Amino acid sequence: MGVRARGVALWAGIGALAVTATVTIATAQGESAGPSAPSGFEEAVGQTVKDGFPGAVAYARRGDDEWRTAAGVADKATGGKARPEQRFRIASNTKAFVSTVLLQLEGEGRLSLDDSVEKWLPGVVQGNGNDGKAITIRQLLNHTSGIYDPTTEASFFAPYLEDGDRDHVITPREVISRSVAHKPEFAPGKGWSYSNTNYLLAGLVIEAVTHRSAPAEIDRRILAPLGLKHTSFPVTDPEVHGSHLHGYDLKGRDMTRFSPSYDWTAGAMISTVDDLARFERALFGGKLLRPGQQRELKTPVEFPDAPAYGLGVQRMEVPCAPGEGKKTDPLTAWETDGAGPGYTSVSLTTADGRRQLLLAATVYDLAAELKGEAPVPRSKGLLKAQTAVLCD
Repeated sequence: MGVRARGVALWAGIGALAVTATVTIATAQGESAGPSAPSGFEEAVGQTVKDGFPGAVAYARRGDDEWRTAAGVADKATGGKARPEQRFRIASNTKAFVSTVLLQLEGEGRLSLDDSVEKWLPGVVQGNGNDGKAITIRQLLNHTSGIYDPTTEASFFAPYLEDGDRDHVITPREVISRSVAHKPEFAPGKGWSYSNTNYLLAGLVIEAVTHRSAPAEIDRRILAPLGLKHTSFPVTDPEVHGSHLHGYDLKGRDMTRFSPSYDWTAGAMISTVDDLARFERALFGGKLLRPGQQRELKTPVEFPDAPAYGLGVQRMEVPCAPGEGKKTDPLTAWETDGAGPGYTSVSLTTADGRRQLLLAATVYDLAAELKGEAPVPRSKGLLKAQTAVLCD
């Protein structure tokens, strides 16, 4: 699930239960010797495990030099160690793939981001003050549509969390129907509110334009060309296949098996830190979009108290700790993140594209988040990793 709270804020400051853990640092299998990892990088990843995450994996890049590391366990039941190449659910990082496809379609002249939703999905968004004629594709992608998000309701997840049916299927169109059963949060373009429904509608627009499934288009346009062989897009399959990290809630319950049906183009994808890093290097490096669409990708909304959210990506200022050899001014970076049952992840790429950090850890407590409580352990590991990798 892509939640309203952003991953960086979650990891930086909210409190929850911390547990003791044994930290194991490992480099990727077969990785050749090279420059030493940035000072503090491996320790920062280990810190997340000391602070309560069972496992964490990370990727770092400076120029052409790359490093991977892992800490903790991939599976609490077996005690198997976490490894950097293991898969995990990337949740709302999926949104950047979806926005990329729509921007490519615009670059090909097959649609305009200023087209109305009604043009491509006639009759889908209507009733209770919702009007697809007044909402544009751009407003879906930058979360200014005002469309209500039913995945913020505890009752939405009752089949999974209360009844224990992790295989339960809620289709994207059912989510949309539940959304338009509510009044919009504001008139289109008059505010900002993170809504997973926006990206479910965006997925349907992809299908209406291309006459192919959204997962197939993402594979054809992004996964296959970039060689992202460890990235997949399940639609209803609740399993994570292949070598993977298990995800947990704050009580230590295994949340790995969980139907992705409701999340679809809002957050159903599975990947690895290496594959996700390769995608974002290509995206922010201008390899996937034409210049005009690249500018649109990086044009954030401007509303009071809203993040600098572009089209599936967010601009943020990374604090760099003062000290010898360190920048004291914030560093501009582009960010995507994901938070859903069992998994939390964040990806950062500096504005000049020279440095990257990806970090995924294996706790996200959806039930706690729905109650307004902290869904992850309190840890400064991410902030320490940011400073180690992105700052001079």
